[in-house]
Amino acid sequence: MTSPRTDGAAAPRVAVVGCGYWGRNLVRNFHELGALAAVSEADPQRAAELEGRFGVPSLAFEDVLLRPDIEGVAIATPAGSHAALALRALDAGKHVFVEKPLALKVEDAERVRSAAKARDRVVMVGHLLRYHPAFIELHRQVAEGRLGRLRYIYSNRLNLGRFRREEDVFWSFAPHDLSMIIALAGTEPDRVESVGCGYLHETIADVTTTHLRFPGGLNAHIFVSWLHPFKEQKLVVVGEEGMAVFDDRAPWPGKLVLYPHRIAWRGGAPEPVPADAQPVAIEPTEPLRMECLHFLDCARENRRPVTDLRDGIGVLRVLDAARRSLGTGGPVSLMQDAAGAPYFVHPSSFVDEECSIGPGTRIWHFSHILPGSRIGRDCTIGQNVAIGPDVTVGDGCKIQNNVSLYKGVRLGDGVFCGPSCVFTNVNTPRAEVDRKADFRPTPVGRGATIGANATVVCGHSLGDYCFVAAGAVVTRDVPAHALVAGNPARQIGWVSHAGERLGEDLVCPRTGARYEIDGEGRLVEATEVRRIA
Repeated sequence: MTSPRTDGAAAPRVAVVGCGYWGRNLVRNFHELGALAAVSEADPQRAAELEGRFGVPSLAFEDVLLRPDIEGVAIATPAGSHAALALRALDAGKHVFVEKPLALKVEDAERVRSAAKARDRVVMVGHLLRYHPAFIELHRQVAEGRLGRLRYIYSNRLNLGRFRREEDVFWSFAPHDLSMIIALAGTEPDRVESVGCGYLHETIADVTTTHLRFPGGLNAHIFVSWLHPFKEQKLVVVGEEGMAVFDDRAPWPGKLVLYPHRIAWRGGAPEPVPADAQPVAIEPTEPLRMECLHFLDCARENRRPVTDLRDGIGVLRVLDAARRSLGTGGPVSLMQDAAGAPYFVHPSSFVDEECSIGPGTRIWHFSHILPGSRIGRDCTIGQNVAIGPDVTVGDGCKIQNNVSLYKGVRLGDGVFCGPSCVFTNVNTPRAEVDRKADFRPTPVGRGATIGANATVVCGHSLGDYCFVAAGAVVTRDVPAHALVAGNPARQIGWVSHAGERLGEDLVCPRTGARYEIDGEGRLVEATEVRRIA
């Protein structure tokens, strides 16, 4: 999983800007991946050392921007300079990797987004733990419903030292945790409340506890401190069907452990039903190497990274809300921020309170968005569509006429729902029997297509870029890229990222992309066997 690509394509050439405590790790990884072109470091002694060790020139940032052979820059300077340097690099036509946080102000991050779109360049934010093999597996388990509906997430990131003066402990420590929690939730929180204290400097918090409330009932909290007697990096995820712990301080065999505990109700009282812990086998891999490799792949093909600007700005919005909450001593609503976003709702449609709709989304005639639902950016919602309550719709989705998305449905980015396709929410409905406690989740992966009049039975997951044919009835999980048809739906082939059916040669007829079947029977791009999705 850690090897660089072997398709013969040259790695984009990258300069690392800022080679201090963390930048040195970027230098090492890009060098090992054959992509390091230069370093840019203000400390002359450190610059000379890196020149000698890695055999690349040390250049001023202005000279990096002028070099046409340098296609990307990796920025690891102090946080206050991230946005300005990223804007200059984009203006010079470079792809940009920028360490967290993307910026210190949301408006600065939005300027980076606009510049990246105008220049058609990749910007990737360094939320490192999204590339950790243990988190990737945890995210997969959650998406497949192994833990059931998520109820609570908490994260502890504690240490002694690495004190900062330009940012408080929440800005320094919490971005990784926020990115992971938002990814697991599938949406940003709608309310943030943070408390903390500064002991080393009265205006910089050294210890904070932040509570996040998400639409649909999920809650989370993050406890961070750089005044702690021991180091701890732990993420705990609690679902209705089980629990999981990602402990990055544990040895590899124990980094991800599942606990299939349940709560039983007997005589109207809850009782725990404990089960044996189940360590999950994880291949030992340096997350930073996978992060750097992913940036090189995205820069080469000019495609969207896992931790893209949307992810970076989402994290920044929560960081900013936490800062405001620390200042006022009360909760901050992110729903109020979203309510001012530019989107269109036809006068015949209704959007209930406590909903979030992203910029650029259009909601057409006679549709209804129920409480707690979150719809991403640039979506198209057709006529007579019902969404909710507590449904999540990703960015760029297209939902055609006469579709209902019930509680438990979670659409990833770029999902297409054809006219009159059906999602169920219980398996044995009766008009005279209350089944609300039996609702089951239905996660739909990024880029999936569901054809007209198809039915998706609840409790099953649809993998990324799968294709459900018109009229099909899905009664089992659908693998990523699978083409399924019939009643019950059965796999009849594979489709590419572009939605084209693949022949025996597994070559996309539209884009020419080549695919292959990996050792676990999954379809992957032949040039991206190690792609992180």
